[in-house]
Amino acid sequence: MSSTLPLLAANEAPPFARHQAQGRSPFLLIGDHAGRAIPGGLADLGLGGDDLLRHIAWDIGVHGLGSMLAERLDAVFIRQNYSRLVIDCNRDPSSAEAIPLVSDETPIPGNCGLSEGDRQARVAQIHVPYQAAIAAEIAARAAAGMPTVLVSLHSFTPVMAGVPRPWHVGVLHDGHNDRFARSLLARLQGDAALQVGDNEPYRMDGTDYTVPHHAFAADLPYVELEIRQDLIAEAEGQERWCAILAAALGAAWDG
Repeated sequence: MSSTLPLLAANEAPPFARHQAQGRSPFLLIGDHAGRAIPGGLADLGLGGDDLLRHIAWDIGVHGLGSMLAERLDAVFIRQNYSRLVIDCNRDPSSAEAIPLVSDETPIPGNCGLSEGDRQARVAQIHVPYQAAIAAEIAARAAAGMPTVLVSLHSFTPVMAGVPRPWHVGVLHDGHNDRFARSLLARLQGDAALQVGDNEPYRMDGTDYTVPHHAFAADLPYVELEIRQDLIAEAEGQERWCAILAAALGAAWDG
């Protein structure tokens, strides 16, 4: 199952979408795994339809939540349109993890036996344009004298490898300019109804790409948020978490 250049046909979605493009908020929202599209030439990567709806293919709920949050905050939201199984835009493109052979014990047939040209087509036509859009937005904001807080939106499955994950939301950070992330963590932990993870269920570490790539070198304030997928899979839950996060982000920025 080999891709051919160009990877994306003229009638297919672009690699990224920008919502609320004229937003004036200090928050720049991004969704590395918000989409689940598969380029037509990849034949669904050899997977069945049920697998393409699972968490292995995308961060469930982030598209809807990010769009709502962008409108609530008057913030720009840049999201990836293509599935993380085609190429994971939160991984270094040179890493083997960027195009996984297996995800949560599910083999990905369409990622096996790729030529270097196949890999580079995915990098050049999906990963690079998405990252370039984020870089261009940050540069434009800096040129206009606008502050930027990079807010990366992700979601996590309630059970992984048979182990329940009790957190409602996780706040991920890794030093550098993490004062904002820690302030947001404290705001969320102040809500007794929420179980909030500090670098749970994941840690921000060397596997993350987008936030370190854009925020660390530029010394931007940032946070990576993980919301449990069953809480935001439907519009009602997205609206609830939009309200929670908008209030907490605003308070952390003001404070």
